[in-house]
Amino acid sequence: MKTKWQSLWGVLPVLVFLALWEAVARLDLLPGHFFPSFPEVVREIFVLIGNGVLADNFLRSLWRVLIGFSTGALAGLAVGTLMGWRKFVDRSLSPILSLVYPIPPLGWLPLLMLWMGINEFLPITIIFISSFFPVCYNTATGVRSVGRNYVWAARTLGASEPRILATIIIPQALPSIFTGLRLVAGMAWRVIIAAEMIAIPTGVGALLIQAESLMRMDIIIVCLMVLSAMCFLFERLFLLLESRMTDRWR
Repeated sequence: MKTKWQSLWGVLPVLVFLALWEAVARLDLLPGHFFPSFPEVVREIFVLIGNGVLADNFLRSLWRVLIGFSTGALAGLAVGTLMGWRKFVDRSLSPILSLVYPIPPLGWLPLLMLWMGINEFLPITIIFISSFFPVCYNTATGVRSVGRNYVWAARTLGASEPRILATIIIPQALPSIFTGLRLVAGMAWRVIIAAEMIAIPTGVGALLIQAESLMRMDIIIVCLMVLSAMCFLFERLFLLLESRMTDRWR
């Protein structure tokens, strides 16, 4: 019974939000063409799905996010592990990364547009940049935080360096690694939408900015709902993976 009420309590704020949304639309507190009702937005979702516009733009954004996120996260994991494991690597790379990391991912966009032109590699590179640094820093922090007594004990027992890394360092650093991955999972979608709005003619961000020029508030809200859903799903996915992979180590 307690679980049932907890589930209901979690859904209640969403229901209240939808009720307020519908009330504002029905009472004409804002002009109708600026604030469509929830049923109108749902109807537009089916229209965009039916004519293939939403699916085509969504799949383009999804492909860019998956490629940029996976390559950036893997690179961040590798470099972060080396920085946390070897002090000379950390001393060599930390000054450079400290200078580059504060630059917002979209701050690279004008420079990359001149270097690469407007093509599929541009948004993927932006996602790569936005994914690399958080994963790198969280991985390095997690590796450094591993108790050195475990490492010394493993070396005393004759374990090789790769085995220590695979069986002691990485497992104990997983919570920090997943913190970086969760952070990046939502950020990747926010960055790709902004990049597509500015520089790319296809994708959910491009559809959003096209809808703005046509004053189609219903399509704008549909795009924002897609963005919200994908950020939520990606973050929940990594929460699930973290619980599955770290429970036995805790």
